[in-house]
Parts: sequence; C-alpha cells; structure tokens
Amino acid sequence: MPASLEHIGANTPMGANLIGDGATFRVWAPHAKSVHVIGDFNNRQRNASSLLTRDDQGHWRGFIPGVQDRQRYMLYVVGEGGEGPKRDPHARELQTPFPSECVIRRTDFPWHESGYATPKFHDFVIYQLHVGTFFTPNLPQKAGTFLDVARKIPYLADLGVTAIQLMPIQEFQTQFSLGYNGTDYFSPEMDLAVEDGNLAPYAAVVNRLLDAKGLPRYQVDELHGEMNQLKALVDLCHVYGLAVILDVVYNHAGGDFGDQSLYFFDRQPSQGGNRNSLYFTDKGHAGGLVFDYEKPAVREFLIQNAKFFLDEYRVDGLRYDQVSVIDHDGAPQGWRFCQDLTSTLRFHKPAVFDKAEYWSVNPYIVKHPPEGAGFDTTLTDGLRIAIRDVIGGASSPDDRPLAMTRLAQSLWPEGFTEHWQFVQGPENHDIVYHGREQRVGRLGDPSNPRSWFGRSRARVATGISLTAPGIPMLFMGQEFIEDKQWSDNFEFHQNLLLHWAGVDSGDKQMLDHLRFTRELVKLRWRFPGLRGQGFRVVHGHDQNRVLAFHRWLEGEGHDVIVVIHLANQNRFGYRIGFPAQGEWREVFNSDVYENWVNPGTVGNGGRVRAEPQPMHDFAHSAALVLPANSLLVFAR
Repeated sequence: MPASLEHIGANTPMGANLIGDGATFRVWAPHAKSVHVIGDFNNRQRNASSLLTRDDQGHWRGFIPGVQDRQRYMLYVVGEGGEGPKRDPHARELQTPFPSECVIRRTDFPWHESGYATPKFHDFVIYQLHVGTFFTPNLPQKAGTFLDVARKIPYLADLGVTAIQLMPIQEFQTQFSLGYNGTDYFSPEMDLAVEDGNLAPYAAVVNRLLDAKGLPRYQVDELHGEMNQLKALVDLCHVYGLAVILDVVYNHAGGDFGDQSLYFFDRQPSQGGNRNSLYFTDKGHAGGLVFDYEKPAVREFLIQNAKFFLDEYRVDGLRYDQVSVIDHDGAPQGWRFCQDLTSTLRFHKPAVFDKAEYWSVNPYIVKHPPEGAGFDTTLTDGLRIAIRDVIGGASSPDDRPLAMTRLAQSLWPEGFTEHWQFVQGPENHDIVYHGREQRVGRLGDPSNPRSWFGRSRARVATGISLTAPGIPMLFMGQEFIEDKQWSDNFEFHQNLLLHWAGVDSGDKQMLDHLRFTRELVKLRWRFPGLRGQGFRVVHGHDQNRVLAFHRWLEGEGHDVIVVIHLANQNRFGYRIGFPAQGEWREVFNSDVYENWVNPGTVGNGGRVRAEPQPMHDFAHSAALVLPANSLLVFAR
C-alpha cells in the first residue's frame, strides 16, 4: 500500500511540508518508474509505505505520518537510466557537511514586526556584497557568514545605503564560488551559516543589535541552520531600515551537478544527451546548463522559487543574472518566461524590486508586457565604461582631453523613460574580480592608489554615480577606497579581502573617503532633486575636462547643479549656466575631504551668485572656482 494521500490535494505544495502529525511530499519526476521517500522517520527503508503515488501531471506525492521538524530525508528515484537517491529540488535546507541529506524545516521564525516598507524605486541606493568574503573575522577556520554580514548592519545603515544586494546564496557544490553555479535552489548555502555548536557568541552579538532597538532577543536555537540565519539577516536589515535584494540565477544551473542533484532528476538515460535531463536543454552556459523554458513545470519551478524568497524570507527584491541568456539561449519561450515571472511577482507582491541583468543593454527589458519583459530596472554599462574611461585617462601624465561629452551622453541611456529604470556604478563584482579591471582608486593612479591623484579621482568616480540619474550601486569596499581586486577564493587570495583593519585602526585616508561617501549619500536625501526625474546636461568640455548637469524634481523644482572637473589644476572664473538668478549654495565640495577637514580647500566659499548673463541655454550663469579633480554640487 503506497503512502497515504491524506492531506494531499490540488494545492499541496512542492517539497516536504509538515502538516498534522506528519508531512506531505510532492516532487515532479514525470518519467520515473517509482519515487520513494527515505529518511530518519522510516529508517531509510524503501517499501510500500514510503512509495509516492504519481498523478497525471507527473507529480509524485504522499503523506507520511510521524515526520518531525529537522529530520533528514532523501528521494529515491527509479528511472529508465538507473536508480538512486536524489535531493529534493524544493528542500529548504541541507545537512552539513555537503553533499548530504535534505532537512525538513518548519517555516516559523521570530520576525520582528518593525513596520519596515520597501523603498520607492527612486530611493534605492544599492550596496553589493559577497557573503563569504565581505567580513571574515574567523578565518582561517571559517569564511564570512550571514551573521557576519549582520554584524555590519549598523555600519551599512550609517553609510546611508537603502539596500544590500547579496550575490547568490543558493546552495552550490564547490567550496569557493561567486554563487552562480547553484544546484539546490530553495536551500541557502550551508557554508554561509555558523554551525549550531558555535552559535552562542554570534547570538550574543546580533542580540546586541536588537537591544539597541529595544526589541526582543533571539534564542540560540532559533538561529540553528542556514535557513534561520539568513532570515535573521533579513530581519535585522529591516529593523535597521535596509532592504535586501537576492541575486538569483534562472538562466542556468550547475557547473558541477553531482549524481544526487536535480540533474537527470527522473533518472532517464544520459545517452540521449542533456535533453533527457528533465530541467535543462542541451545548451551550456558558464559551465552549467540552460533551463528548459518550454516545459511549464520548469517555468513554474523558477517562479515558485522567486515567490518562496519573497514570502519565506521576506526579501524586498531580486536581481536576475544574465536575463539575456534566458532570452537568447532559452528561445523561443525564454522571453515569455520573463513576462510570466515579472507579472506573477508584481501581482503577488506589488512593491517587489525586480532588477535584470541583460547584455547588451535592452530597454525593452523594463517595458511592461506584452511589449516588454516587465522588469522594473536593469543594469547598464554605459556610464560605468564612461566613468572608468575618464578616470583612467586622467591618470596619464599629461593634459590630454578627456571624453567628458561622451560621459555626458552616458548619464541617461537611450530608450529609458524613468530615471530609476537603470542601475549604474563604476564598480561591481564582475568588473573588479581578480585578474580583470582595477578598482577606481588604482585606476586613478596605477602606481599609487593612495596618492592625492588616486584619492581625488576615486571621489569623482563615486560622486558621479551618486549624483547622476539612475539607481546608484556601490561594490563592497568602494566606500572606503579599497584599492585591491577581490576574489571569492578566500583560502588562496586572503590578500584580496577587504581591509577592514584599516577602518578599525583609524586609517585616515580610508576614513576620509568613507566620510565623503557617507555624506554624499546623505546629500541625496537632503536634496530631492538628486532623486528626481528632471535631468539635462548643461555643459561638457573635453579639453577643459569639465562636465555640468542639472537635476530637479518635476513639478516641484528643488534644482541642483552638479559640476565635475578632472583637470590636475584649479580653474578660476569658469562660467557655467544656471537655471535661475541669485544666490546658489555650494552644498557639496569633494575637495573638503582631502585630509579632512582640508585646510587648503579650494572652492566658492559656500555660495555663488548667478547673474543675468546667458550661457548654456540658461538666462543666467555664475563664475565658479573649480578645484582640481573635484565634484561640486550647488542648490538653491
């Protein structure tokens, strides 16, 4: 007699779910001959009572009594190509160490109802980080964990960013990883969690974060397992006013699947190629395989995964890796999958932040269906390339012209109607990875990123991103002028880890740059024009290395003028057009942060006067002092 169908219905969720005095199990394996559930609750015996029943859609399901929270299990699948154990593709957690069995988990967690709401799109300032290498106080015994990131939440909140974007955290099979080779989509990576026996000191640290807000503490057992530690990170971020964005990979899976993964899940013959692998096509990408979007069950698997993280983990948004691969290698159904995904999530959680990566940049990715794919925003590279071009060009030992006019053209990429529909920044995990391009400080002065040249040009690079249209994104360490590339391989590249010791020991150059970044981020909140839709280029001059642009809030004003100057000498009496006459305050001057407070600051004494002298299509203009390698902001 197969497992009972008690509690089984059309809406029975996938995976293992505790209910009544046991658990329901449901898995998609349409070509399997049989599927058994084996685990702690039945001594891992394959018999009639552990056998699931197949329905017309190829789902095997059943109810097994006596199953308890945190018990381990596997699915034993028999198919035409062989037989053996498989991990549940919907498993919420895996047993340490990997590879191991699935763990049945309750979905409860002591969330703190802080009233947090996801920011409006124009209020996003994103901080991208890699959990395993962001903060690593326990090396060499342990790389960074979710709770290590949590320890830095007050720092990130004080920086002024509104969201952290975690590089992929789904379970991957290798020890070191960027995260883009995941195989177990519903389970967080176990290496990013603290082992249960070592949790007590971590609990004490994160509980102090709750104490500071007057909120109830976590019990140590409430933090057991990677599932609850990721929830604690999200919970604490919300308590401190930070959104959480997860980077998810729906274009491909794997790189190293393993026999017990979802690869050839219903165990069909491999001689027919990867088309027999159930979830995938025979097209490869990044060492793995592209998902088969022609199968409704595959599309549903990925959409349910997105909903799972929004519901189970209460994350605020998702960043989708290489949507262009979904579109191109997943044709003809890849684009339709994107539309189904974004439409479902917007209906399910209207405030969700959907961010796509698509190369080359395609504005249709942010248009609504049926014309577009329906994402809210997308990564763009035009401004990044232009910033890095002028910063790198400025490092040459001459006064050559810089491509300031091309930089101006890159401030608002063609085809986008809203300023929050594109995400920009001079650094990200791909660009400054080990062996690729340099971080902006070293780009500004390859021989010495800590020189005045490197520091001042790094301020300009970050400053452009934080004042330009679009959603700005910082990469970990950019805020304190980290000058090394980075690597996910913390064992062999410990020399590339972030230099937190410099921040902690009072390295003045790092702290001055951190102050610069923090105060410029906060300038965005003080002056709504920097988050407004209004934008126009005022002036660009390649030979003089000057760029000025105008930001404002449509219908309200709040005009702001931003002036960038990348010459190595000060300029005096440089006239720029202004949208209105009278006094304008110099509300930000990057030169102040050179050896804070810079006793030799060059600037405009805190204010300038726009006179009725037409220039740059304005009826008024002001004569400015432009410090060398600087960014100035003027407001009414």
